[in-house]
Amino acid sequence: MLTIKQVNPESKDFQELVFLLDNCLDESDKAAHCICEPFNRTDTIKYAVVAYFAGEAVGCGAIRVYSPGTMEIKRMFVRENQRRKGVASMILDELEHWAKELNFTRCILETGEKLPEAIKLYQKKGYVRIPNYGPYECLGSSVCFEKYLK
Repeated sequence: MLTIKQVNPESKDFQELVFLLDNCLDESDKAAHCICEPFNRTDTIKYAVVAYFAGEAVGCGAIRVYSPGTMEIKRMFVRENQRRKGVASMILDELEHWAKELNFTRCILETGEKLPEAIKLYQKKGYVRIPNYGPYECLGSSVCFEKYLK
């Protein structure tokens, strides 16, 4: 059974999954990952979740305050052997729920154009493409989305 737990962003499981995420991003688009790395550091994150299956940490995600009323989804990742099982969708649901509990009304996020599965997930979950924001404004390989929370 899959369980999702809120964790300290410094937790060993979260940090291990972020390390794997960074390796995957290096493989998919190293140039863009190098540019985005300063915006993806975990020391600015206060809210993180880890998904566990049979005691193993299989996925993660985080939110951080972007602006009043808006949380930014960060560090979404699922181990390759657990993909296409709904894990990322459940992580995203948990992050949105947490953002609502914290009285935020909107989530934004950035992903890469070379990550079509991520783009499909966000669109399926009701995210709408928006112009690239903040540090991603001049990064042509970035794809940004928003969703208003109900």
